[in-house]
Amino acid sequence: MNYIFFIIFAFVCGAIPFSVWLGKLVLQKDVRFVGDGNPGAINVIKSGSKTLGLIVLILDITKAALPVGLAYNNYEIRGLPMALIAVAPVIGHAFSPFLLFKGGKAIGTALGSWIGLTIWKAPLAGLIPTLIGFGFVSSSGWAILLGLIGILVLLFFWNPDKILFLVWAVIAMVLIWKHRHDLSKIPIFRPWVSKLIFSLRKH
Repeated sequence: MNYIFFIIFAFVCGAIPFSVWLGKLVLQKDVRFVGDGNPGAINVIKSGSKTLGLIVLILDITKAALPVGLAYNNYEIRGLPMALIAVAPVIGHAFSPFLLFKGGKAIGTALGSWIGLTIWKAPLAGLIPTLIGFGFVSSSGWAILLGLIGILVLLFFWNPDKILFLVWAVIAMVLIWKHRHDLSKIPIFRPWVSKLIFSLRKH
């Protein structure tokens, strides 16, 4: 019954709000009153510390990669139990009981879960489209959606495992829900893209 322990362990790890706790401890600020109000690494940076923001990002990734990686690689848990373990930290972060179930957007934690499952493959497949998306549009939601599509394409061609598809579907639902306000709007192109389109139309 190791998997029951790991589900609980992964959820609790994911629920730890490092951005809020470290923000209050180090910066004497509540990062939820900065920027978009999201308890995450970006708002720690906006609160005044790039270094602390980077530390929070690493911790948010690690708190998912550690329990998921241990369960998958060390204890070799597979099937539905492993799927539940893999999504537990993402759900924990997005709906943290430590924050009255008003957690963060779970991007770093989702990345950590995929690191635990696939090491570098899924994270790389997700990060490249996401970064490209951020380069073209100002909406983080649409950039994240591109990253999710990148991971889905990887799974189809690299490891079409039903359990991995289930993990992808649950994580995608959580991320889409947390970015629903962005995704409800038409994506706005970066100024350089708009200038390029305008220039092409003139010619």
